[in-house]
Amino acid sequence: MTGLRKVVTVVDEVLLELGRPVATPVRRVAAAAVIRNPWAGRGFVADLQPDVESVAPGLGRMLTGRLIEMLGGVEHVEAFGKAAVVGLDGEMEHGGALIHTPYFGNVLRELTEGTSIIVFSDDRLVAGEALTVPLWHKTAAATRSHYQTVQIRVPDAPRPDEIVVVAAAASGPRPNARIGDRRSDPVVRLEDLEKTR
Repeated sequence: MTGLRKVVTVVDEVLLELGRPVATPVRRVAAAAVIRNPWAGRGFVADLQPDVESVAPGLGRMLTGRLIEMLGGVEHVEAFGKAAVVGLDGEMEHGGALIHTPYFGNVLRELTEGTSIIVFSDDRLVAGEALTVPLWHKTAAATRSHYQTVQIRVPDAPRPDEIVVVAAAASGPRPNARIGDRRSDPVVRLEDLEKTR
């Protein structure tokens, strides 16, 4: 890919939580592509679409492929997320353009066999700052057990004229998740809570 400087992959595997073995060992993965910002040095660009169409699908395929490989197959992808970090000479919209359109999101969703909207984070940071990427269930976004995060940091990116684009996934829920979900919740209303005070 034109302008691709490096790819960084982080794998986090949780086996113990407070000294207790986790019920379901979980592997969380984030794959980051460091690319030259296609709009850098061009001033305000009104139409970002042509560059989005040429850059985002390739990023989506490459990064999702890494996630699937690191998790051992698409059947092991249970949760997903995405992120972008823009260098200081770019606009927040530049990162958003690459991850918040179907040219990236639909590729990630289709390749992971997901149906949920993809949770995200984005920021403008100096090189080396950590970014926390949220994850949730790929087909049931309201499933609380899969609300979790993975952190990634690229020591020399993004440079001012770069963007770091991230795809992330997990093979299962948070370690020892046990707060239930919407199907098991009681009905909770503010009015009732105030009566118990």
